[in-house]
Amino acid sequence: RMIGEEVRIFEIVFPNNTNSYDTLFGGHALSLMDRLAFIVASRYARKHIVTARSEKVDFHSPVKEGDLIELIGRISRVGRTSLTVDIDMFSENLLSGARLLCTTAEFVMVALGEDGKPTEVPRPPK
Repeated sequence: RMIGEEVRIFEIVFPNNTNSYDTLFGGHALSLMDRLAFIVASRYARKHIVTARSEKVDFHSPVKEGDLIELIGRISRVGRTSLTVDIDMFSENLLSGARLLCTTAEFVMVALGEDGKPTEVPRPPK
């Protein structure tokens, strides 16, 4: 179940973001997913947001150098002070158009008040 709008970001896999197999370095993929989770949670809560944890990161298929990647983030759960953001990352070969779901992840983000302590987030509409 999605709460709020989907947010999408795109990037090309350049050589400086690959590993020794010429595929997307997992650490860079995690960084992109964390960044998107931050954007999604911030736009929903309109509060300061930090990452509490990443969960269930599954790398389904490798992403080759030169591929386009599209990351789609959506809020799946709203707690009292936390938001769970689901991320799907797709790879797309720009020449053939072949598209694959390559990575899925779940991030738990926490809203902070001006005092730096967890603060309540808006409840989703019923």
